[in-house]
Amino acid sequence: MRKKTLLSWSSGKDSAWALHVLRQQPEVEVVGLLTTVNQLYQRIAIHAVRVELLRLQAEAVGLPLHIIELPYPCTNAEYEAAMEKFIADAKQQGIQCMAFGDLFLEDIKQYREAKLAGTGITPLTPIWKRPTDKLATEMIASGLRAVVTCVDPRQLDASFAGREFNEQFLKDLPAHIDPCGERGEFHTFAFDGPMFTQPVSMVVGEITEREGFVYADVFPVTQLEGFIV
Repeated sequence: MRKKTLLSWSSGKDSAWALHVLRQQPEVEVVGLLTTVNQLYQRIAIHAVRVELLRLQAEAVGLPLHIIELPYPCTNAEYEAAMEKFIADAKQQGIQCMAFGDLFLEDIKQYREAKLAGTGITPLTPIWKRPTDKLATEMIASGLRAVVTCVDPRQLDASFAGREFNEQFLKDLPAHIDPCGERGEFHTFAFDGPMFTQPVSMVVGEITEREGFVYADVFPVTQLEGFIV
């Protein structure tokens, strides 16, 4: 029996690659994506990706999307209460595993394991401990395409916001920056690759700084009366 699995989906390259890897595992059946969204701004927390783009992503990978709306600001207690309710409901619906695109941060992995302990849902980390320099190169070589939506300017220059995650991007990264941004140096929005049935049409808009981070606003491309808006 294939294990029914939900994938924690940030909209970024690591989540997309985790989906790609999971789909090659015969014992796993990914049946949906789970994303937390800032209720006030209707954007994905941290990545700041618009919900409209998130929905287009889910359509492009062919999976149902489960959104947990979080208040803004959101306390840790509120976050955990929302997650606990969702996990309990998921278990009732036959979900057996929850997968994450974590790479090497032990504290985050341990936190997820602790929160799922006793729920009957098993955590999966399909890309855990893969060397991030090789992984980043493998992602790009596979055809995965992503744009940088958020940069922590305390770690990485703001000019990297809005750039495509590609070979040139990796060459330009300072040596101390993780190639996959696992320490929060940057976050991405994946818009094409082997996990998609079709690319997500998008355009990079304004670069802004708020609350200590630099964001590239990404818009869906839509057709309206012959004009692209």
